[in-house]
Amino acid sequence: MQGNLPPEAQEKIEELQDLQETAQQVAAQKQQAETTLNESQTALDALDDIDEDTEMYREVGELLVSTEYDDAYENLEEKVESLEVRVEQLSKQEERVREQFDSLQQELQQMLQGGAGGGPMGPGGAGGA
Repeated sequence: MQGNLPPEAQEKIEELQDLQETAQQVAAQKQQAETTLNESQTALDALDDIDEDTEMYREVGELLVSTEYDDAYENLEEKVESLEVRVEQLSKQEERVREQFDSLQQELQQMLQGGAGGGPMGPGGAGGA
């Protein structure tokens, strides 16, 4: 079907496909950040129920390293704040991509509808030059 489309329409379809891929990548990144945020928030909440004198460890690669309560709490708090910002940024990026996709899809529909009548059909039509 794409072989019968004007070059402009083919370009729009390719742009739509690229935007769809971008949207999928952003959604995956957002999902991963939300999962990590939830895990970090759960750990931070758990620290509230732990005595400050409890022996604690944090994971460093394959190792568990002794850490102080205050350090663990501060590190988790910073991680949660950072992840909250990251999730917010990804949400905004996801919305921008969705808006671009919708706009481009409308342009393509107008282009195709304008060309289907065999003559110019308004500003987005395929009228002659």
